[in-house]
Amino acid sequence: MTLTVFPPLADIEAALAAPGSVQLEPLRLAVLREITVEPIDTYLRCLARRSHMEASVAFGGVSRLVEETVGGAAYLTGDLDAVLVFAPLAALSPVLSCGLAGMGRHDLRTELDRIETLFHSVLAGIRRQTDAMILWHGLEPPLYPTFGILDVQRPDGQTAAVAALNAALRAAAGAVAGAYVVDMAACLARVGGAHFYDPRYWHLARAPYTPRALAEIAAEDFRFIRALRGKAKKCLVLDADQTLWGGVIGEEGLSGIRLGGAYPGSAFVEFQQEVVSLFHRGVLIALCSRNNDADVWEVFDHHPDMVLRREHIAAWRINWRDKATNLRELSEELNIGLESMVLADDSEFEAGLVRDQLPDVAILQLPAGEPVEYRRSLAACGHFDVLAITDEDRTRSTMYAAEAARRRARSDVVDLGSYYRSLGMTLEIGRADEFSIPRIAQLTQKTNQFNLTTRRYGEADILRFVRSADHEVLWVRVTDRIGDLGIVGACVLAYAGRRASIDTFLLSCRALGRGVERRFLVEALHLSRARGAEVVQGEYIRTAKNAQTETFFLDNGFAEVERAAGADVRTFELQLERVPPRELGHFAGVSSPLAIPVG
Repeated sequence: MTLTVFPPLADIEAALAAPGSVQLEPLRLAVLREITVEPIDTYLRCLARRSHMEASVAFGGVSRLVEETVGGAAYLTGDLDAVLVFAPLAALSPVLSCGLAGMGRHDLRTELDRIETLFHSVLAGIRRQTDAMILWHGLEPPLYPTFGILDVQRPDGQTAAVAALNAALRAAAGAVAGAYVVDMAACLARVGGAHFYDPRYWHLARAPYTPRALAEIAAEDFRFIRALRGKAKKCLVLDADQTLWGGVIGEEGLSGIRLGGAYPGSAFVEFQQEVVSLFHRGVLIALCSRNNDADVWEVFDHHPDMVLRREHIAAWRINWRDKATNLRELSEELNIGLESMVLADDSEFEAGLVRDQLPDVAILQLPAGEPVEYRRSLAACGHFDVLAITDEDRTRSTMYAAEAARRRARSDVVDLGSYYRSLGMTLEIGRADEFSIPRIAQLTQKTNQFNLTTRRYGEADILRFVRSADHEVLWVRVTDRIGDLGIVGACVLAYAGRRASIDTFLLSCRALGRGVERRFLVEALHLSRARGAEVVQGEYIRTAKNAQTETFFLDNGFAEVERAAGADVRTFELQLERVPPRELGHFAGVSSPLAIPVG
């Protein structure tokens, strides 16, 4: 069983109290609850520190869930990042928890309807006060259901009632942008019923969960929070020998390695199945193996039990050089930062080398000699969690294969302009709608390199901008003769009188180097002028990853008007009477919300 590992609470508190040398991002959390869960504060702050964040947690009153959401609460403010809701069955409905056997079907239906209405009311009350992400902890299945062994057979049993309420909660949360249900059944299963609850403290202090349970719940919550903050990784880099199969292919040959059939070969198949699942979720898969190239591909091409195939692999380095060097090259080839990569390896030596030389690369240390733990280790790591899976995610590896074809095409032309024209690139620029909002939110959460302000937004934030008369949200899609890159950029504009401000301007790394960013900016400027703006203000907020964007506004005609915080924040302005013309340039076509044709 894979659980998040924490040091003793006293050690956590001491570490949190010690002054840190690294600047931490603030993280503001609020807890709405019907129960006592204060000990979760320590685990949340510990997990935040591990992700280079400093968490502050505000707790609402016990048993004041409805009062503080429907009636309002001072701590539910606009600057919150996430609201955590705890309302287990025993607190929501004592009669369903302990008295269901005496209820008639009509009374049961009435009680279920009451709780479903409460779900909607509380969610709406939270959303009226804050646009923060909402994490509502679902109901755990009963350990000892009301009707004993017959309960699961009965449509009026406690098991069915809890399942119905969880389904209603998911539906209610699904109707509120930025609201998610935390799977408490999964937390219970991982910890185990005997270690999840403390009945003494439930009766003494309305505190049902043990420290171990709260630690696991906090870890589950943080999978959402890391995704919100753009911490999701983009690429899984795999070793080959003793990772994808048992044994060493160069020594034991195709028939000698352990893959498929009985244990241990079956465990490696299971691990590969999890890897392929990540591939279908949009994670890039790469190989980095100290091996002979031909030996590794022989397994991929000819072993009957190989689940992972060549077409799943976006890039590879199979040679005898050190893995740190190879990972740097893979990062450059895939055009992603090292911080977006996870190395899965069973060798502590290799993992230690990478950890020492490339600290930005996350390490998934697979337990050597225990392949049965590989799949669970990968599934539990949380590195690849995202808040939405878009069409672009499902076709990402195909897009990277198309990019390789573009690089080959580039080698066939003499100059860059000819190369651009040979691609036949078209841009489609549009206003955000219900179909594009998930992708735009995802771009704000994941884009680090070409991102002028690196503001992270959830779907609820983007929806708020879309509905605001004072904002406009734009997206850009790139297509060429080789393939469709999908929605690769986003711009959020804010309007006040005759002034427009560029709140967010970003472009996915896979679309860089084509002139898309400049052409997208020109269209955003013309849209601002069409709305009556006379001046546009842009902001550059420096991060460790976005240095390449520092001169973007200057390069496009803006003048710097303010520099603050040691040049970490720079403000630029452009008088819209000087906006560049809307020209096709090297693009085959540009479509936009502006009715005026592009000249």
